[in-house]
Amino acid sequence: MTKDIEFASHGVTCRAWLCPPESDALRNGRGSPALVMAHGTSGVREQLKHYIPRFTAAGMHVLLFDYRHFGASDGEPRQLLSIRRQLQDYAAALDVIRKVPGVDPDRVGVWGSSLAGGHVVDVAVTDGRVAAVVSQAAAMDNIATVRRLVEYAGFGQLLKLTWLGIVDVVRSVFGLSPKLVAAGAAPGEVGMMTTPDTLPGLKRIEAPGWRNELCGRLALTLALHRPGLKADRLPCPILIAICDQDSLVVPAAAEATARRAGARATVKHYPIGHFDIYLGEWFEQSVTDQVAFLQQTFALKSSEATT
Repeated sequence: MTKDIEFASHGVTCRAWLCPPESDALRNGRGSPALVMAHGTSGVREQLKHYIPRFTAAGMHVLLFDYRHFGASDGEPRQLLSIRRQLQDYAAALDVIRKVPGVDPDRVGVWGSSLAGGHVVDVAVTDGRVAAVVSQAAAMDNIATVRRLVEYAGFGQLLKLTWLGIVDVVRSVFGLSPKLVAAGAAPGEVGMMTTPDTLPGLKRIEAPGWRNELCGRLALTLALHRPGLKADRLPCPILIAICDQDSLVVPAAAEATARRAGARATVKHYPIGHFDIYLGEWFEQSVTDQVAFLQQTFALKSSEATT
């Protein structure tokens, strides 16, 4: 049964779905494990709702939320992607799930994809209590992501995005509406992502509440976010799902993250592009791998807690 909930993150209301486990296979005397999930880049939780039954059927609570400024959550201006605020929202969601009756607070994991696939490394390191991390198609080093953009779109595209970011910041200083930029656009057009598979991929996962636009100021700060560099400080196991033909983020950065994580990392490779992991056969394969990883990790955590 899906329950609509609200929680506050630094004074702004975030909205989420909270779903109980269908099975008690992973329950111990203190409760069942849980997973906190959030969307990537311009996404909304509606695009990920088909993941929920897979995890609840495996014995986990799931909390899937929209970040501030996106989807059903509050926050102005709309479509503002602040990495700092998104990390705060994850932390607030962790506080919420650990207090839910029936949840084992020592067996709570985090799940993220694309930009959020990097977020979850940062979240787990900062939190220190996270028991498992699932990261798919992740932007682990956004300097590498920006370099990839220059490779496929040219240096002129980076200059255009930088200029639009400056315009957006200036408008915000004067209390004006934001300068919005397409999240995804066709090759040759102006957008945060313009690979040939971007628009077809976004169309395939389109869902209610999703908007193909972002505040331009993201272009000024994205490269500063390099969560993969923190992987050596992870407090728990991590599953890194790498799309080997990813044209948006850099698979080598995810592989480097796994090396930093050492024995805590499990890596799965899929011969697909960035958007292929969300639907069809590769969704089925990857989510099966994720469930197996989480079941094993949470079961181990449970046995450790009872010894």
